[in-house]
Amino acid sequence: MDIGVLLPTGTAQWGPADDARELIAFGRCAERAGFSSLFVNDSLISPRVEALTMLAALAPVTETVTLGTAALMPFLRRPVQAAQALASIDLLSAGRLAVTVGAGFPGRFGRPLYTLSELPWERRFTRLDETVALWRALWDGADAFHGEIFRFDDIPPTTKPPRAGGPPIWLGGATPAALIRAGRLYDGWLPYPPDPGDYASGLRDVHKAATDAGRGTEGITPALFVSVRIDNDVESGRRAMDGYARATYGMPLEELERIQAVVTGSAAEVLEYLGRYVAAGARHIVARLGALDLHSQREQLDRIADLIPALEVAGRHHSTSEGS
Repeated sequence: MDIGVLLPTGTAQWGPADDARELIAFGRCAERAGFSSLFVNDSLISPRVEALTMLAALAPVTETVTLGTAALMPFLRRPVQAAQALASIDLLSAGRLAVTVGAGFPGRFGRPLYTLSELPWERRFTRLDETVALWRALWDGADAFHGEIFRFDDIPPTTKPPRAGGPPIWLGGATPAALIRAGRLYDGWLPYPPDPGDYASGLRDVHKAATDAGRGTEGITPALFVSVRIDNDVESGRRAMDGYARATYGMPLEELERIQAVVTGSAAEVLEYLGRYVAAGARHIVARLGALDLHSQREQLDRIADLIPALEVAGRHHSTSEGS
């Protein structure tokens, strides 16, 4: 069972006196507190420290944590250049990179980004899957690539990651098509369904797609992205999370929690809720901290760290039950 944290790289999660350089100390503190991964997200819509820049800064100052994206949007970057950057981060971290990718969503978090990147919105999922296939080919030393969208000949030698085949690549999203693609093509699945039951059924579909494609399911990491705030009680936690939702997404909590996994309340209540996802099959939880300045983020980090031993026990229990 792995418990990770999303670094607050977006300025919406900073107070007036916060300094971006504090994120380095934040990541190191999370590693010392027992978190097994540090994730960053990716966007051009809201001001933030760019995802790959953040991971490159963390690579030499951390030792054991997985460094991940949740989720990287490859269409924002030239595909060959992105392969070079990812391989470089994997080298600098001695093979600790995990790359979750996504194609963006309709509305202000999707289509405008394609316009800024001068790419068509149409066939975005084909573009995403083909970009990943191109990365893997480059990391394996290919000197040519011929896909539906990308065609390259006489590719010069590119940077190779320390692991054969490159870092694991996970897929975000939980639409029926995404579940099939995750099972057929990817090394992990990182959705944020608001209902643990939907997570369980989605994971079954991912596993079925993998089996149908002749792949083993044990090589697909079942992960979960969830917004978390531990507070005195549910009511006070919801007030704080509502402010977070409005600052981060421009929408009230009631709207956000219809589309994303969100949990708040006492430590016991949060543990019970996360335990339902563990029972549904999640084995790598990435927690986004519901706080709007770095000091409060550190407080939430410490509170969630206290839950790590219990979540690890729950993960071992359910893994043993599944194997028996």
